[in-house]
Amino acid sequence: MEQAPPDLERLLHPAPLEPLGHPDAGLEAAVGEESEGARGDEGAGDGTVGEPGGLGLEKTLMFLAVWQGVVQRTWLNGGIVENGMTENNFWLKKIEISVSEAEKRTGRNAMNMQETYTAYLIETRSVEHIDGQSVLTDSLWRRYSEFELLRNYLLVYYPHVVVPPLPEKRAEFVWHKLSADNMDPDFVERRRIGLENFLLRVVSHPILCRDKIFYSFLTQEGNWKETVNETGFQLKADSRLKALNATFRVKNPDKRFTELKHYSDELQSVISHLLRVRARVADRLYGVYKVHGNYGRVFSEWSAIEKEMGDGLQSAGHHMDVYASSIDDILEDEEHYADQLKEYLFYAEALRAVCRKHELMQYDLEMAAQDLASKKQQCEELATGTVRTFSLKGMTTKLFGQETPEQREARIKVLEEQISEGEQQLKSKNLEGREFVKNAWADIERFKEQKNHDLKEALISYAVMQISMCKKGIQVWTNAKECFSKM
Repeated sequence: MEQAPPDLERLLHPAPLEPLGHPDAGLEAAVGEESEGARGDEGAGDGTVGEPGGLGLEKTLMFLAVWQGVVQRTWLNGGIVENGMTENNFWLKKIEISVSEAEKRTGRNAMNMQETYTAYLIETRSVEHIDGQSVLTDSLWRRYSEFELLRNYLLVYYPHVVVPPLPEKRAEFVWHKLSADNMDPDFVERRRIGLENFLLRVVSHPILCRDKIFYSFLTQEGNWKETVNETGFQLKADSRLKALNATFRVKNPDKRFTELKHYSDELQSVISHLLRVRARVADRLYGVYKVHGNYGRVFSEWSAIEKEMGDGLQSAGHHMDVYASSIDDILEDEEHYADQLKEYLFYAEALRAVCRKHELMQYDLEMAAQDLASKKQQCEELATGTVRTFSLKGMTTKLFGQETPEQREARIKVLEEQISEGEQQLKSKNLEGREFVKNAWADIERFKEQKNHDLKEALISYAVMQISMCKKGIQVWTNAKECFSKM
């Protein structure tokens, strides 16, 4: 019997845990008051804005005024307060962002080889007026790889955030009549919509929207990649081997993150099955509708040999032809609902990324605690002159004699300094872990509300579409019945 996926509601509201007084207790969440600011205000994610390239001075100043007026916000009870309003998407009331079109291009890659790719036009426009003047629309072209670079940067600098995913690079879960070619116009159009949705997700996020690299992505067309690479985010990224090592060697993982990781796996599995079922249904539905076209052909042929019944048969055949051809538009609309499900299929990996970062932090904390305990034991052994465990130093002492008191005192002094430094590092890692957990669960709570709302709306809309499709089928046969009645 299959196990039901864990209840996310229970995961997001766990029972209070003991305070983090020892590294073996795990990285529990702090339950105290909200600290001032947010992770997004530090380092590369602060509210400062670099000078955008390729903009006129007057237009730049007006755009900056709008941007800075938006990002100066205050945290209050997990929401955003600005002009007495508490809305996470208030930024969208200031700036409109759209990916308006896609264009097929040919150029040379880093290996100086010719390649064909798709570029997407990003347009940003202020919806407010400054000093009686409206800010002109800014537009620039970006490749999919540049969107990937932006997201990789956000993953590194905001590890506690469930970073929105990008649309698929190549079509997955397609039914047999749908092209899997990533240059297919229909696929490119759906990906354009997905990239626009990604930008809107980022810009409506209370932390990510403040990032200056994201701002330059929207406004700086030339040398943007160089600007991102200058942040050195690649050097700060955790290696896959290190993450895998932490997963298997961490001794005291936080149960909440372990269960959340399991939930993300189950969510991905459920949505994958749903998309496969939908693709199989689409295949069969396409065949059923197209077979109805045979009715139209037969009725048309039949009408040619009938005098009194001919008009009725001809009209009925026409309705069957319309019914058969309607499936193309229906399944095209279905693909947009499938893309909404795919977004949360990819969101599952974003949840796991947060869990992996926590495992790495917990592993580093445990290693620091183990190293500190080892140094304390060495210091105690030197002070008392007793060796509790086997060590190379103990064997050396037996072979070459005891150390002089001066040498022992010097070693004890060095160890005491290392112990003091280790205690400070352990304390720092504890505080960093608490802050990570607090921020991560706050963002997971935000994600949970977004997910519940989006999937509910998508499933309802899909059901409404199916009802509409069935009603159209009933109407076709009702019209055919009237045609037969008039014969």
